[in-house]
Amino acid sequence: MPSTTLRIPTPDGQADAFAAFPGDGERHPGVLLYTDAFGLRPELESKARELAGHGYYVLVPHLYYRHGPAPVIALPEHIGEEVRPAIITRLMPLLEEHTTERILRDADAYLGFLAAQPEVAAGPAAVLGYCIGGALALRTAAAFHDRVAAVAGFHPGFLVTDAPDSPHRLLSDLTAEVHLGLSENDMRPEAVDELNKALAATGVGYSTEIYPGSVHGYTMSDTDAFNPVALQRHWDRLLPLLHRTLAAG
Repeated sequence: MPSTTLRIPTPDGQADAFAAFPGDGERHPGVLLYTDAFGLRPELESKARELAGHGYYVLVPHLYYRHGPAPVIALPEHIGEEVRPAIITRLMPLLEEHTTERILRDADAYLGFLAAQPEVAAGPAAVLGYCIGGALALRTAAAFHDRVAAVAGFHPGFLVTDAPDSPHRLLSDLTAEVHLGLSENDMRPEAVDELNKALAATGVGYSTEIYPGSVHGYTMSDTDAFNPVALQRHWDRLLPLLHRTLAAG
């Protein structure tokens, strides 16, 4: 599966990124993939390659590019629970810098770059995210509704908060079909209800599903949260969503 590293011009600099795509010389639908909090690393590159194998051009930007190329902090090959809190403590200030304005400036650049690639077919893209990337994906789909046909988030975080610009409060223009695959410990039941009401008010097709036996991070095989059954359920939900909403991959 062909892959490459890229640099995406943004209003705030140059974002390094990874891309994977079919090697058949044809043009394929584009997918923008936002990483989890741990960022761009082999685990996410592997997911991009697997998705590309189903007929998509997958672009994975480095979330923390303002602080240098990936990785901005050294990560162990396996992110076990004994090291996870210390890593999150170091990354949290970088995550908190992602204001809505910054997120949308980046998203505009990423979607424009994706659409301009010669391997990418004309038409809207899909946006996918893991952990904090789920919130970025939902914000992107709502803000750029004419450029996004599908949005998916897996073990997403920060979808329903008390902030005036919480993602669930910004969905009025959303037109993309949505799937959110929650772990059993991602959101309180009342927060899930609030999110579902916000999604229902848009009139889009959507599903929010709690994956049985899963914990936050269940798709990531380089963490202790990994659950292979839940990972497969994620593919079983994601691939039909992309097939329904994008040109044939």
